[in-house]
Amino acid sequence: MMYLELFWNFFQIGLFSFGGGYAALPLIQSRIVEMEGWLSLTEFADLIAISQMTPGPIAINAATFVGTRVGGITGALVATFGNVLPAAIIISILAYLYAKYSELSFVKGVLQTLRPIVVALITSAGLSILLLTLQTDTGGFDWISLILTIIIALGVFLVQRFKWSSLPVMLTTGALAGVLYLLGVRF
Repeated sequence: MMYLELFWNFFQIGLFSFGGGYAALPLIQSRIVEMEGWLSLTEFADLIAISQMTPGPIAINAATFVGTRVGGITGALVATFGNVLPAAIIISILAYLYAKYSELSFVKGVLQTLRPIVVALITSAGLSILLLTLQTDTGGFDWISLILTIIIALGVFLVQRFKWSSLPVMLTTGALAGVLYLLGVRF
């Protein structure tokens, strides 16, 4: 029964997650943290960090992580398959339809309509992560995380605006976090 629940939850996440992993985060949080209680909010924030550090899409990494946590290796396989299956089916159908009807103005209009929806979903996920980051375990406000977030945002701006390499920006931010840690500032 547990494997069926894992499959069904991640099938739904895969089915309704348009716009990639960031757009899927609110849905993953809703299903996994709030509805099923398989992870706490803190564990969910850790899941996001782990999913970012490991290769592959965020939703698939999340499915694998949660599946392993709930049902071991078999749970990981079931959850990951449940997450991938809807996309495989939908993409197969859409590829056929797009090849057949791509020149219709209706199809072009639908694709243009989806863009702002995806941007809104990604923005929602980003704000959720930001709020989780700025909150301490006791419910207070974490000023150090705010400072690091501002520094990272500045780094992203520099990378985008001046075409800087992202590696030095990541290393500098990591070094700053390390210095703060060595000085006794806890995150």
